[in-house]
Amino acid sequence: MGKRVRKKGAKRAVGTKRSKHTRFLGNIYVVMALKLIVVLILLFLSRILFFLFNSSHFQALSLTDLVYLFIAGVRFDLSALLILNFPFILMNSLPFRFRYKRIYQGFANGYFYVINTVILMTNFVDIIYFRFTLKRMTSDIFMYMAVGGDFDRLLPQFIKDFWYVQLIWIAFVVLMVLICWRIRISKPSAKRNGFRYYAIHSMGFLVIMFLVVIGFRGGFQLRPINLVSVGNYASSRYVPLVLNTPFSIVKTFTHTSLPQKTYFSSESDLERVYSPVHSGKRDGFKPYNVLIIILESFSREHIGFLNQHLDGGKYRGFTPFFDKLIQQGTYFEGFANEKTSIMAIPAILSSIPSLMNDAFTQSTYSGNRYTSIAGLLKPKGYTSAFFHGGTNGTMGSDAYTRVAGFDYYLGRSEYNDENDYDGKWGIRDDEFFQFTARQLNEMKQPFVASLFSLSSHHPYDVPGKYRHVFRKGKLPIQQSIMYTDFALGRFMDTIRQMPWYSNTIIVITADHTSEGYFPYYQGPVGQYAIPILMLFPDDSQRGIRQEIAQQTDILPTLLNYMGYDKDYIAFGTDMMDRAGPHFSIHYIAGIYTLFKDGFVLEFNGSESLSLYTISTIETRNQNLLSSHHEVREEMEQFIKAYIQQYNNRMIENRLSLP
Repeated sequence: MGKRVRKKGAKRAVGTKRSKHTRFLGNIYVVMALKLIVVLILLFLSRILFFLFNSSHFQALSLTDLVYLFIAGVRFDLSALLILNFPFILMNSLPFRFRYKRIYQGFANGYFYVINTVILMTNFVDIIYFRFTLKRMTSDIFMYMAVGGDFDRLLPQFIKDFWYVQLIWIAFVVLMVLICWRIRISKPSAKRNGFRYYAIHSMGFLVIMFLVVIGFRGGFQLRPINLVSVGNYASSRYVPLVLNTPFSIVKTFTHTSLPQKTYFSSESDLERVYSPVHSGKRDGFKPYNVLIIILESFSREHIGFLNQHLDGGKYRGFTPFFDKLIQQGTYFEGFANEKTSIMAIPAILSSIPSLMNDAFTQSTYSGNRYTSIAGLLKPKGYTSAFFHGGTNGTMGSDAYTRVAGFDYYLGRSEYNDENDYDGKWGIRDDEFFQFTARQLNEMKQPFVASLFSLSSHHPYDVPGKYRHVFRKGKLPIQQSIMYTDFALGRFMDTIRQMPWYSNTIIVITADHTSEGYFPYYQGPVGQYAIPILMLFPDDSQRGIRQEIAQQTDILPTLLNYMGYDKDYIAFGTDMMDRAGPHFSIHYIAGIYTLFKDGFVLEFNGSESLSLYTISTIETRNQNLLSSHHEVREEMEQFIKAYIQQYNNRMIENRLSLP
């Protein structure tokens, strides 16, 4: 018998013999794209199964809303798919002929099948695991696997109890393999091995890498999409329907997970020391409008009325309007819970500090269920809006406010007049504040709104017509502080003429402090000192309160004053309640710092590092740990209870009540 000779130049699928079962033979780029599309479709189908198995958690959704959420989820599916399949894409996109070799393709396809089997597995695990956490799995699952404990005992039981989910997963994997195995690469002719081949495929490589990077980021927006980005599509309750599990794990993999804390062995002992659960009032709810104004970098240092002792009594400050306003409201000795704007917004509006290395909204736990002053008041018929003149998407605040329950986000896009753009951050404060006033006047009452300024942000731009109106200070920011104070004054003059003003509670505070000039404001206490001013409809509340306050106190103070009648979670205290614990806490670089009862305790999560009085901590010349045992014990117990409540509620997704 003679040997069967294949005709010269005939094409054969790479790494395979010609087979009657081959269904598609094509260009390497087309084959790669088709395989990825197969997995993308399977991810979409697994989301449908996720919904069907957990439909009792999403009963309020209409069919239209459900379809919208499913379609929105494709953006997150695509991002996770491209990130995790990048080695496969890279191996098939390199502009060299060795990529057609059988062994090379064996490695590429081997990676493809393994990684996508795992991708599908995580989605199917979450079909069941979701019922216990009410969120998609994040990277902290690896911490639980590493430490063992309950996980080793529960896993076999989960496998036994939910065997049917494993069968469906296996069916999906088999389907993926069967379809993708029949999509084969055709090897290019050997004649195309010269300069033209490498030039064309090098350009193809660059185009593919560009598209992949855009896919990683989820589009052309300012920041790559992350967990909080889902807030652009869904409220916190429906976040799991838009997200997928591999995306949640990937986006939190570089984030540090919080450790579970067991300082207190019993829940009753823990709650006796500290509990973030606030009981609703039962004496009648008062539907006041609420307006929370957050001023960028508005340190207490800049306020002349509060610093009359500085400069030998000659200090004027840079807030002439705010100085007068303080005398018309109730002022609290406030402290920021953090040093960044992205951490301040949830602290102020949701009473959730960021006691970890990441901002809460960028952390492993940003997919948790949580609410805000807007979300809590929504069932009372409130309309809500968040105003910030920055470019939409800045700091992810638009996504956060959506998840937190705000109805509207109005930023630079909604302002829609680039003549007032400062060239750096967004719309200048004076113009945007007036825009906000007009929008508030059109909102349905009762309303809750927040206005976040931006002009007192580096590079501290002051509009040309005001540069010779406002004086400069020792710090570059201080001229822009005067400009924002002026804008605030004009804003207040405008809204005082509006019919809703007399029925409105106004809160004015800062997101964080700026650079300090005077020694106290450069120190460990003063560098967190911010104003918290509340203007109540009841003038009898005027005055200056000496108790320590913090940003997370704003929400419970507002709700208690209004007679809010539901229980809620807030990591703060009613500032008007003289009997409550008045304190401030912040975290940086692994150290928790607690201000309470005139003392400052520094705690590293395991032991106390130092104890000072607030007045002596600047010099640090007398650590009181060894001499003030009772104070140390009380403050240490308090901060342990606070951390345990915070960490465990974050991990267990208990930041809101049912």
